[in-house]
Amino acid sequence: MTLLPSRAKAVPGQGNRGTPPPRTPAQRKRALGLDRGAWFLLLPALIPILVLSVGPLLYAVSLAFTDAQAGRTEPTQFVGLLNFTDLRHDTLFWDSFRIGLVWALCVTSLQFLLALGLALLLNQNLRLRWLARTLALVPWAMPEVVVGIMWRLVYHQDAGILNQTLGQLGIIDSNVDWLTSLSLALPSVIAVGVWAGMPQTTVVLLAGLQNVPTELREAAALDGAGAWRRFTTVTWPAIRPVVLAITALNFIWNFNSFGLVYVLTQGGPGGRTRLPMLFAYEEAFKYGQYGYAAAMGLAMVALIAVLLVLFLRRRLKEDAR
Repeated sequence: MTLLPSRAKAVPGQGNRGTPPPRTPAQRKRALGLDRGAWFLLLPALIPILVLSVGPLLYAVSLAFTDAQAGRTEPTQFVGLLNFTDLRHDTLFWDSFRIGLVWALCVTSLQFLLALGLALLLNQNLRLRWLARTLALVPWAMPEVVVGIMWRLVYHQDAGILNQTLGQLGIIDSNVDWLTSLSLALPSVIAVGVWAGMPQTTVVLLAGLQNVPTELREAAALDGAGAWRRFTTVTWPAIRPVVLAITALNFIWNFNSFGLVYVLTQGGPGGRTRLPMLFAYEEAFKYGQYGYAAAMGLAMVALIAVLLVLFLRRRLKEDAR
């Protein structure tokens, strides 16, 4: 006698393939009420974002296609891509963009290297480690304006502590004008940017290091791996996603820097430290070219987005190997 397989019992209100039963009108009404309630709870956080971020962004995008100027009595006209055409032939803008790339790449790279070393040191079981971690955050807690004023005093040609220290050590014979020298202004500003932004990178990397399993490092040490071997085979693969995220964010933040460089040099000398944001600021609020400045900002966003996409694609491909 052949036994036929018994047919599975159908669950009431459920299809043959296990699909959920359709909602009743009362259930749909309750779900719609919950959705509306969720949107209502999001309004206190959503409204400031729309008013202070999304709204000005959309307005700036619309200005980029107009001839808006300060003090103009005639109505603003739509000019299409004229601002972007002028921007393509503006050598001053491309010079500032090149300076901005040099600034962002140098500051981001040095911030990462120094912050990684400091994070590895602070991750060790040292005495007064809590005090060292607290002091490492001091530059991050200071406003950019205060940092700029403080470093202007450090770099002062006659009374600056840097020139006095280097003179006493016999490294320099005369006082150096760090912020007005054509060759030293940009490196001097880069050094300040590294000092001011390194703490936040250190905190992120330290958090990533603390999430590395101790058992893996101990197992590698028992297998005879040295400090460098343990770092390359255990620590670095574990913190690589954190490194990718913080370097990308740091590059964006550094490229968009304004306050620190403005206080230090105001873009001088001779435009050697005029970052793109400083150039856009001058076009908008010094010369009153609102439409052209908005086009400049939109072009910078597009160019940086392309660079970041290429960078992230390359790093993700390396991680996938």
